[in-house]
Amino acid sequence: MHIALLVPAPFDTISGGYGYDRRLVEGLRALGHPVQVVELAGHHPLPDATAEAAARAALAAVPAQARLVIDGLGLPAFAPLADTLAERRAVALIHHPTALEHGAPIEDREALRGIETALYPRLARLVATSPLTARRLAQDYAVDPARIGVVEPGTDPAPRARGSGGPGVAILSVGALMPRKGHDVLMQCLARLPDIDWRLTIAGASRDAVHAHGLRALAEELGIAQRVTFAGEVTREELEALYDRADVFALATWWEGYGMAAAEALARGLPIAITAGGAIAEIVPVEAGIISPPGDLVSFTKALRRLLFDDAMRAEMAEAAWQAGQRLPRWADRATAFLADIERA
Repeated sequence: MHIALLVPAPFDTISGGYGYDRRLVEGLRALGHPVQVVELAGHHPLPDATAEAAARAALAAVPAQARLVIDGLGLPAFAPLADTLAERRAVALIHHPTALEHGAPIEDREALRGIETALYPRLARLVATSPLTARRLAQDYAVDPARIGVVEPGTDPAPRARGSGGPGVAILSVGALMPRKGHDVLMQCLARLPDIDWRLTIAGASRDAVHAHGLRALAEELGIAQRVTFAGEVTREELEALYDRADVFALATWWEGYGMAAAEALARGLPIAITAGGAIAEIVPVEAGIISPPGDLVSFTKALRRLLFDDAMRAEMAEAAWQAGQRLPRWADRATAFLADIERA
């Protein structure tokens, strides 16, 4: 099967969603299927004129016999081409509806919701990266459940994290510096624990320059700047080292379409501290971590205090996390699962 993946440029962007796409392309090619990656210029997800022109050019350039797979981040740019997508039985890969992007202006989110509500039912199939996202597509966007599939991300086998060795507790948070990731919430909670010896490393690119600057200013304002390291965008090798030296993984996210960073933390046996934003709460077993409502400073602070203070609890959760991590899907069969799903279109 000749497959064309249409995705906003650049394809080498460091994020969970782009990482999923790249691994999928590698897997499909390894199975012998030619995959053409078409990078879409312009602004996404709320498209500008350049993005819409790139969408038109992409459809014109992709051979008629190719199976179209459009990453959901770039899908709104194809709104004027809905009839063509329907005729070509296009498939969309939905990490999460872009209308759910926390922190985006409300008018942008409403516009995206209107576009996605009109587009989703026109597609031959939607492949979601989590059961929760699949349920939202059916419930909120009137998509026939029979046309929705789920192919969760995989994880790679990984050695168990050795931890920091102390003193104190090394906390790792992985996610781009953007409002949806809730790094501000995490720092506000940790600032309420001055009596506990902790230090936080946040690994993630500055996708929103204003927000990134605000996070650094917030650390200063809270008086915790000496305890917080903004590692920025890191290489895979650097990220592996950060996981290995961590004692706890934490993410106060508002919404995750899956939660690949949390899955990677489980695969290394790290106890987890998260907020239940989206599908991430379905990945983490209750015995492997603490889970609080998104944005609930009081609840998350109390939970963090217990986890960071109680060494025995942390050790029990680490063992449960390691066991859960071994049961996660592996990348080896993800391409096969995705191929089977789009063949149902």
